[in-house]
Amino acid sequence: MTATATKPLTVTEAIETRRSIRKYVQEPMNQDDLREILRLASLAPSAWNAQTWRFAVVQDPAVKAQLQEAAYGQGQVTNAPAVIVVYSDMEDTLQTVEDTAHPGMGEQGRTGQRTTFDRVFGSQDVAQRGQWGLSQANIAFGFLMLAARGLGYDTVPMLGFQPDKVKAILGLPEHVQFAGLLPIGKRAEEGFPHHRHSVERLTKFY
Repeated sequence: MTATATKPLTVTEAIETRRSIRKYVQEPMNQDDLREILRLASLAPSAWNAQTWRFAVVQDPAVKAQLQEAAYGQGQVTNAPAVIVVYSDMEDTLQTVEDTAHPGMGEQGRTGQRTTFDRVFGSQDVAQRGQWGLSQANIAFGFLMLAARGLGYDTVPMLGFQPDKVKAILGLPEHVQFAGLLPIGKRAEEGFPHHRHSVERLTKFY
């Protein structure tokens, strides 16, 4: 792991100190930290190791301004030094599915991976299998937020944007589906403390 200015937080610390931050310190992202955050997020689990998620990292001010417009003018898009667009590309996954088979499984594993995906998804339409791919990308989206906080950065997950406009801005295929936009940087505000339902309110034990 690359060196950072502060000691990485534990998982518990990252979860407990995470806030939705909309105002950021006006300084560029440390690129080594950024790559490490993406690396950690890419370790998220997925069914059949499909890894349907993709990351589009936007740091260019002009492109961020376009994203802000597509996000109904929300200021955190341009206030943050970077915005990570997390999306799922199930069609790319299907085209290259052999690459997701573990090397330890050899050629039989690669063949088996192709057979499994063709059997499960071959008869589905693009939108249907795309929704499955999105469910996997959402896992990576959560990992991304915790990885960022663990290295001392803050984020705010965003679903309020126009998908078609974001696709056009970034030159993404029509079939991709978005987990969300994620402005990221160092917090310039503390944000609100957690206000959550109790475990008892949310849970049934059997």
